[in-house]
Amino acid sequence: MEVRDLSVSFRQDGAETNAVKNVSFDIARGETVALVGESGSGKSVTALSTVSLLPDSAEITGSVTYEGTQMIGAPEADLRRVRGNDISFIFQEPMTSLNPLHTLEKQLAESILLHQGLTGSAARAKVLELLNKVGIVEPEKRLTSYPHQLSGGQRQRVMIAMALANGPELLIADEPTTALDVTIQAQILELLADLKEAEGMSMLFITHDLGIVRKFADRVFVMKDGEIVERGETKALFDDPQHPYTQTLLSAEQTGQPDPVPEGAETVAETDALRIWFPIFRGLLKRTVGHIKAVNAASLSVRAGETVGIVGESGSGKTTLALAIMRLISSDGPIVFMGRDIQGLNSKALRPLRSQMQIVFQDPYGSLSPRMTVEEIIAEGLTIHQIDPNRDNREMVAEIMVEVGLDPTTMHRYPHEFSGGQRQRIAIARAMILRPRLLVLDEPTSALDMTVQVQIVDLLRDLQKKYGLAYLFISHDLKVVRALSHKVMVMKRGDVVEQGDAAQIFDNPQTDYTRELMAAAFEVKATG
Repeated sequence: MEVRDLSVSFRQDGAETNAVKNVSFDIARGETVALVGESGSGKSVTALSTVSLLPDSAEITGSVTYEGTQMIGAPEADLRRVRGNDISFIFQEPMTSLNPLHTLEKQLAESILLHQGLTGSAARAKVLELLNKVGIVEPEKRLTSYPHQLSGGQRQRVMIAMALANGPELLIADEPTTALDVTIQAQILELLADLKEAEGMSMLFITHDLGIVRKFADRVFVMKDGEIVERGETKALFDDPQHPYTQTLLSAEQTGQPDPVPEGAETVAETDALRIWFPIFRGLLKRTVGHIKAVNAASLSVRAGETVGIVGESGSGKTTLALAIMRLISSDGPIVFMGRDIQGLNSKALRPLRSQMQIVFQDPYGSLSPRMTVEEIIAEGLTIHQIDPNRDNREMVAEIMVEVGLDPTTMHRYPHEFSGGQRQRIAIARAMILRPRLLVLDEPTSALDMTVQVQIVDLLRDLQKKYGLAYLFISHDLKVVRALSHKVMVMKRGDVVEQGDAAQIFDNPQTDYTRELMAAAFEVKATG
């Protein structure tokens, strides 16, 4: 592929936004080219424009040729032949790319039928082979699953399987490993490297994870504000970056450690051998024929001013455990919150405690209502829980926005008008305005650029110190976990395989699985 003087602008409500400005690069056969830069730098728009996947509001100028054929302005029939066959995409957010109404088998088989003509048992065999390749456990049992029944990492693996189904010549991977845990991330990168080697496949790799770029790419193009500000061979660019922006990106690294837990800090939440099993019903009478054992015998405690990091692969039970502690799903075993066992309380008795336990989700775009302004989103809890009714809500919203690093004059805007990092700050503000005692952070930094990740971790540290917050921090990014956690719990397929002080877990892991996690994390990340 050869891109020359590519510019992309969007016209909306009479205003014009220049998203990409005179970008030029090329990709040779068998080569991996990386586009790096922060959110909003124009990486994804550049990639989408190469095969005309942008909306009608986009105006594209310049030249994009694939195998000598001009793609800009090409007939739709020609573009359709290239898309998914010669050029495949892996998108960052699999939930918006997979059809919620179709099973995995149907979605994978559709592409195989369209491009290869395989049906029946031959198509099923190909689907199973692809799911095996991308690390789906027991793929036969997953064929009838729908996207919502998979974890985030599992959904991304299915997306990668779909992209690889037809042996593309060029794979455009837009943040393909963002939602994956470190062991699967290492497997996927190894798989992509093997495919590239075996089939002479080329790749355009879009990411904010510079550790992956250094390990994986042949050449790097750094983008900022729609322009390429630096380019070069990977080793040369990492060893001697010339542009100040590239230097800033490379120096953005998780450092430091959390403040010590205050002496005599009270226990905010604890569990003892908590079990979360989901029944499997069969037959006309819906008899219970078995259980999905999501979490087995999990015991933990978290004090005021303390962070417990919960790590493990997708599907290990991390989020399920946190949701059970907040009584958002049912479980067996005591859950003690602020000295009171809340396991048997009904929803009415729980309601006064809800403001004291809050959650920040992985994907702020999915957890913030697109129909509400930022002011309405942040203030919603104040109204529901009648927090400080004598104070003006707008005044309280402005205060918390300043505290999390947002401009209060933007409170009239909607979520889509903010960057990923700003949306995550909105989600943190929505939780923090209620002054909770326990905050569950479910992968709050995984979709963010490295520079923004560092800012969010610093913000969380400051808030914890100021308000004595107890955090349950769920993440597959072990560098972030190390920077924020006092204690670490390691989970695998519902079991707690190891837990203890963060320093002990990181420096002297006791189980093979924890050692495998550490090796995968710091092999993939260490060079960043």
